[in-house]
Amino acid sequence: MKTEHICRFCGNKLTSTFVDLGVSPFANSYVREEQLCKMEPFFPLHSYVCEKCFLVQLPEFQSSDNIFSDYAYFSSYSESWLQHAKNYSDLMVDRFGFDSGSLVIEIASNDGYLLQYFKEKGITVLGIEPAKNIAQAAQGIGIPTLVKFFGVQTAIELSDDNKSADLLIGNNVLAHVPDINDFVRGMKIILKPLGIITMEFPHLMHLVEENQFDTIYHEHFSYFSFTTVENIFSSHGLNIFEVDELPTHGGSLRIYACHSENASQSISRSITRLRDIEKGKGFTRMEFYSSFAEKVKETKRKILRFLIDAKQEGKTIAGYGAPAKGNTLLNYCGIRSDFIDYTVDRSPHKQGHYLPGTHIPIYHPDKVKETKPDYLLILPWNLKKEIMEQMSHIRDWGGKFVVLIPEVKIL
Repeated sequence: MKTEHICRFCGNKLTSTFVDLGVSPFANSYVREEQLCKMEPFFPLHSYVCEKCFLVQLPEFQSSDNIFSDYAYFSSYSESWLQHAKNYSDLMVDRFGFDSGSLVIEIASNDGYLLQYFKEKGITVLGIEPAKNIAQAAQGIGIPTLVKFFGVQTAIELSDDNKSADLLIGNNVLAHVPDINDFVRGMKIILKPLGIITMEFPHLMHLVEENQFDTIYHEHFSYFSFTTVENIFSSHGLNIFEVDELPTHGGSLRIYACHSENASQSISRSITRLRDIEKGKGFTRMEFYSSFAEKVKETKRKILRFLIDAKQEGKTIAGYGAPAKGNTLLNYCGIRSDFIDYTVDRSPHKQGHYLPGTHIPIYHPDKVKETKPDYLLILPWNLKKEIMEQMSHIRDWGGKFVVLIPEVKIL
């Protein structure tokens, strides 16, 4: 009997496929050497689109506790992301005047990569981070961090303890939330009457138009258009009054929200503009979503054609990075060590492990100098500029960079 899936926002029955990427392990479940001979769980990576509210989503196969309680992604290992965080802190203080009397709370605060910049300005901060190992890293640099998942219960506990936010931040967490209604209700509870919420998340428009199917993985439960996010927030008494379009993660949105009862924030023209863009592109019509699957299949064929030709020519290929998106791509395309000898990553938390599913080994970036591959395949394509600068020495032996999304390109 086919399992019935229900939309996590509106409760509508899910029947329409967005794209089916087969089966895949959890994208951040890196494998230790002693686990290589053990069974590795794979789950369907089949995404749906709700015909009622147009939320693109994956069913929940494992609880958040199992996925996020011990996590391998540390934000501080990307220099460009740290600069993005610093610029954001400057912008918030300049625009809204947060000071020593303010409380800035970040949901999914990771290793303190962002809150450190508010702390440097003398502003009181609090992180909420469910992964104990990552929270400890934040605490180690002096960022107070609560090891909890965020939702209504956590919001009530903090509010009862007189910890309500002047600024409530959530960067790249909205997609990771299985119970989106509980999460947004919690934000309503913890926000001060005149408080501001900002949330950043990848924009579904770029996922579709730029073929970013590799950003679909089990840890990402939902994929948002602005239209759908606005409906979700509005249903819980929060108004989005401005939106910024950002280049991060292949194209993201930063939304600014406040209580519906707060009349001090006027609606920006950026809101109307983005609503009109999405309406014009068909975000509220099922035809917009139905064509994506075939586009992904064609991309897979082109990727495999490139790799097969390269290997038949005797070329050696190594990877750069061990991101979750890379694991989706490699598993969907069936790319293992018969194509890619190894990958490298700056994070010591990934080095010495193996990629989930494909079991490609992960080394320190110095490995590239030792083996001098013909091609260096950049798996975190959203950081390609930063990586190409760091690894420019591969040109010394004629090495070339390659990205596979949105299409195969030798750089």
